[in-house]
Parts: sequence; structure tokens; C-alpha cells
Amino acid sequence: MSHVSHADLTLGTSAWTKPWSGSNGGNCVEVKQLGNGYVAVRQSQDPNGPALIFTAQDIAEVVRGAKSGEADFLLS
Repeated sequence: MSHVSHADLTLGTSAWTKPWSGSNGGNCVEVKQLGNGYVAVRQSQDPNGPALIFTAQDIAEVVRGAKSGEADFLLS
């Protein structure tokens, strides 16, 4: 994992999406697929703040783990 300090300036303003949004008024994470096979993740309330950069494999593992219940402890 790596990061950039200013997501909009470094990665651009287009193609960011909110993969889900709960009952928090739309305040969530945004993701952007990067051309090199990486995925950027940032806080939607701070679009020019930092973004974490993950490999597609890292993101796949997070999604797999969440679907299988490995993150359920965060809900209690």
C-alpha cells in the first residue's frame, strides 16, 4: 500500500465513485481504478485530501473478507 497527499491534484477529479452509501448522508469512501492495475481510496468529504493506493488483489481480499464475515466484529 502507498498513498498520495492530494488526491484531486495527483490523481485527477474524474472517475471517482462511491461503491456504496449508507445512512450517513453520503459521507463515505470513494474509489478510483487507476490505469496501472491499482485502486485509490479516499474520504468523500475531503476530495483533495490523502488517498490510499492498493493493488487490485488487496481490494479483492478486503471484499472477500467482508463478504465472508471477517469484518463483522466492526459492527458490534
